[in-house]
Amino acid sequence: MSFSLSSGVLVTIIGEAVLQDQLIHLLTKLGVSGYTIIPAQGSGSHGRRMGDMAGYNTNIEIKTIVAATTSDQLLLDLGPLQANHALIAFRQSVDGLFD
Repeated sequence: MSFSLSSGVLVTIIGEAVLQDQLIHLLTKLGVSGYTIIPAQGSGSHGRRMGDMAGYNTNIEIKTIVAATTSDQLLLDLGPLQANHALIAFRQSVDGLFD
């Protein structure tokens, strides 16, 4: 049995849960074929985000694997959201079993 690894760029976005619909819309607009959303807790420059009250003081983490050019545009489009919301985003080159 043989297989080959695919290459891509993993983009991770951690931000306020109130941004979820807006972030999904952005991913859809960019033609992203898939993503994963998970609740996130922690502390940073915007204080503690413990998710102890639904819809308040909660964060999400979104992960998607895309082409390099898509990751460029995604990071550019996320920039303006930082003006009014707690949000970080980063990318990493990855190889794995994905299409």
